[in-house]
Amino acid sequence: MKGESVLLIGATSSISRALAHQMAQEGTALHLVARDRTEVERIAQDIAIRYQSPVSWDTMDAFDYEAHQELVPKAIANLGHLDGVVVSLGELGDQEQAQTDFNLAQRIIHSNYTGVASMLTHVANYLEEQKQGFIVGISSVASDRGRPSNYVYGSAKGALTLFLQGMRSRLAKSNVHVMTVKPGFVDTKMTFGKSGMFLVASPQQIAQAISQALSKKKNVIYAPWFWLGIMFIIRSIPESIFKKLKL
Repeated sequence: MKGESVLLIGATSSISRALAHQMAQEGTALHLVARDRTEVERIAQDIAIRYQSPVSWDTMDAFDYEAHQELVPKAIANLGHLDGVVVSLGELGDQEQAQTDFNLAQRIIHSNYTGVASMLTHVANYLEEQKQGFIVGISSVASDRGRPSNYVYGSAKGALTLFLQGMRSRLAKSNVHVMTVKPGFVDTKMTFGKSGMFLVASPQQIAQAISQALSKKKNVIYAPWFWLGIMFIIRSIPESIFKKLKL
């Protein structure tokens, strides 16, 4: 990715942070966007010092829909041009609380899907007109099947997966590549202390998988790769049996 300019949305997430370090080390110019001003500035300064790589930053809230139209112009003002965008936003939330409090459920849905869809709409329109570039959207293996333990989060990620799939077909005609990433369990602040975790990957492993898959223009990847087989089994379980399982 040497010489490319990339917009990273949700730059304070563990996966985005690992990816930012990897891209900067490869010579990619970065514009980092996140809600937390203090943290995104700290990450940008660290990258600039560590890799002597061009990096700028800005703040943006997933719920501030009107401000989303400024994402691309601000990125270009700092980078000069835009080759690609990576979006890693969302919150897991509390499923049990979300079942009885729709305000919480709505927040989970908006942070994982609606806010991301709004941002990607502006990004896609620009790249389509430019007729080149790429979009990487971070979904989740939770999008593959609704489970009682996280179906609010999973449904939002499922909507995002379909949104990216449709966008991939639309933008392919304009030489814009869209890749969907479905991580399994990742060692992040969002999953810390959660029960039922297994085969937990590091953010660095996910970042490496994303970089390799993007260079090969993959459409959909599971990260790490073995989640493809795990989710194939999960999806294959008949509904009459699946609804009796504690998943």
